[in-house]
Amino acid sequence: MRRRDLLGLLTATSALLAVPDLPVSASPGRSAVVPEAEGAAIESLWRVYGRADDKHALYPAVRRRLGSLAEEMRHARGASGRMQVSTRIADLYQLAGELFFDARDDALSAHCYTLAASAAKEARAYDLWACALTRHAYVELYAGRPGSAAPLLSAASRIARRGDSALSTRHWVSAVQAQVHAALGDFDACVRALDAAEEVRALSGPAHSGGWLRFDGSRLAEERGACYLTLGRPDLAEDALASAMAQNLSPRRRGAVLVDLAALGAHRGDVDQVVHFAGQALAVAGRTHSGYVSARLHGLRPRLAGLSSDARVPDLHHRIAALPGSA
Repeated sequence: MRRRDLLGLLTATSALLAVPDLPVSASPGRSAVVPEAEGAAIESLWRVYGRADDKHALYPAVRRRLGSLAEEMRHARGASGRMQVSTRIADLYQLAGELFFDARDDALSAHCYTLAASAAKEARAYDLWACALTRHAYVELYAGRPGSAAPLLSAASRIARRGDSALSTRHWVSAVQAQVHAALGDFDACVRALDAAEEVRALSGPAHSGGWLRFDGSRLAEERGACYLTLGRPDLAEDALASAMAQNLSPRRRGAVLVDLAALGAHRGDVDQVVHFAGQALAVAGRTHSGYVSARLHGLRPRLAGLSSDARVPDLHHRIAALPGSA
């Protein structure tokens, strides 16, 4: 029911975006919307999202505000009014997409990101637009389609160059491009993209919004480690993952690094390391109900093939298979 409800709202909001300057008067008694207050409310939702263990618990609050924004679009007047509402739609639908991406509903998260990109384009909000495309690329990447993610990121890179050069948008695009290059087996391109992402550290002032744009370089150690693992270079991955674990990570990020450390153990044939870190990742998945962490654990299973002589490995397979949505 929740999924059908949001799909209906997506369709309606997309249709409203496609109609310029809809000539509808405001409803009688409808209070005026204060853009600053609305923007602050969406920023608050992003902060709650960042702190929440169970991301999907935020959905009811996000859904209520999405409905309000659809109503706003119906009554928006003039180019300026439409741009303001479109900006908030682009912002909040990216958050909705994050919720469903974490739940591993790839189709619905992709719909959210597509609408967010359309709304950001309407508002000429280039950084928002680039971020929506980058999030959409994540869907393709984690669905095992890096070739489909690459053109989305190329477009995001071009659009980000039209945005605010003080923001970290283009650096985040580079960080995700590195993951795509790793998935495609291009070591040199991956390293170049990671190095480009590292340039975020040269930015001064508030380089990100804390909401739809949160890239500040703190994720680069874990992303570098994950890329090196994908490229079959565990020798390079180890230091990067150890550096990542020394940080104060959110549960979802910590779960992903734990899976990578388990994968590193599998490469070495170290069953103790595999069981130790995979067990911790399973605890994170159980506590947060994160489909993302569950999917990462599921991706670990093929790496366990060479360890099957150890009795703990079948048990680990069973525990991962029992995770909701992991199969």
